[in-house]
Amino acid sequence: MTLTIPTMLTLARILLLPVILVVFYLPISWVRPLCCAVFLVAAITDWLDGYLARKWQLESAFGAFLDPVADKLMVATVLIMLVEDASAWWLTIPAIVIIGREITISALREWMASLGSRAKVAVSYLGKVKTTMQITALAMLLYKHDLFGLPIYSIGVVSLYIAAALTIWSMVDYLMAAFRAHNEHAG
Repeated sequence: MTLTIPTMLTLARILLLPVILVVFYLPISWVRPLCCAVFLVAAITDWLDGYLARKWQLESAFGAFLDPVADKLMVATVLIMLVEDASAWWLTIPAIVIIGREITISALREWMASLGSRAKVAVSYLGKVKTTMQITALAMLLYKHDLFGLPIYSIGVVSLYIAAALTIWSMVDYLMAAFRAHNEHAG
């Protein structure tokens, strides 16, 4: 297996997770904006690795496997950090929904692959919108401070609930596609 630039970007996203974790707990006053900046760098690699893989025709089975793993690790890590920091039920609920959906869809894709129908549950436009909303919400929650008079943290909480709703919607969409594919396969 050759390591391509897109795959190296995906690996960099995974390697940035311990950096985000350490930065989050540093005892400095500007830690949250710094943590948000590191998170945004990681998020940009998510977009950039896919863009470059398609543009340079470097898509690989390993990259296709690793990219969603990196995404799920990043989202779950940050959600857990934020829930622990806030110790609030209103942040725990969307975190459980989002992490639960990620586990469910991963299992669903594995099941569909065993049936030879993995393409039926490939990433959809709705899934991309959901991911964008999650990244936006998490960046705002990490930043935490008001910005230009805007209550960024409060906007982040609302955005996280929107992301959770999109998460449920996309999960139902994927489940319906999987059950249709299963019925075609069984029939």
